[in-house]
Amino acid sequence: MNKIEDAIYQVHYIDNNSNNNNILNKIHPLVKLIISVVYILFLTSINKYNLTITLAMSIYLIVVSIIGDLSIKNCIKRLKIVLFLLIIIGIANPILDRQVVAYIGIIPITTGMISALTLILKGIFAIISSYFLIVTTGVENICYALKKLHIPNILITIFMLIYRYIIVFLKEVQKIWIAYSLRAPKQKGIHFKAWGSMIGSLMIRSIDKAEVIYQAMELRGFSPDNFFMKNQKIDRTSIIYFLAGFLLLLIIRFIPIFDLIGNVFVH
Repeated sequence: MNKIEDAIYQVHYIDNNSNNNNILNKIHPLVKLIISVVYILFLTSINKYNLTITLAMSIYLIVVSIIGDLSIKNCIKRLKIVLFLLIIIGIANPILDRQVVAYIGIIPITTGMISALTLILKGIFAIISSYFLIVTTGVENICYALKKLHIPNILITIFMLIYRYIIVFLKEVQKIWIAYSLRAPKQKGIHFKAWGSMIGSLMIRSIDKAEVIYQAMELRGFSPDNFFMKNQKIDRTSIIYFLAGFLLLLIIRFIPIFDLIGNVFVH
């Protein structure tokens, strides 16, 4: 029950945080979307054995967290399930790739270990950057930016409605769970015999509720062509952010910063 309430809270937190009064939230959504996409493209293009460049890509996340007053620690805490799955996926690399490239004391360092760590970090960084984009922009603003990129309205509408119906789905789960708990107060969890009927009931209730909400939206004038906010101009701050962000991404992606720093200290 607490997990369901926490999930609902997290969705509301994203909406509320996107309305905060800070520099990053005021940047034009199209600019933030383009920078985030470029970051992920640069990140995924890194060679699987290039750990230093992968680590350098964290500089962008640190800068964004400072400007937007965001906590990377809280982000990792909220996305811990996804991050755990990334770690499980990366574990297979040391088993399949056993070529030794170095030793730390008597412990061999294999190419599989390096590629696994690189894969995990790339996944973590990509997820954090996407989370930062949603938290500082909001779903409506992201849909507005997608519209500016001439993405078909039907795809944008589906994306927005899926996000909005998450809360509807979670609240229906909450109601069913409360009703079941009241009928079986001493039982821990849901008995497997009730799984089928509860899932069916959840689907029917969620579809009915979603249909009512959509009809209410249409009665208020909703359509894929007019639900987006009014046109926003790209101001000077957004232009500066775009140029500075793109330049930073070029530097940390194509210049081995950590290697240069290491050479300075060695010499």
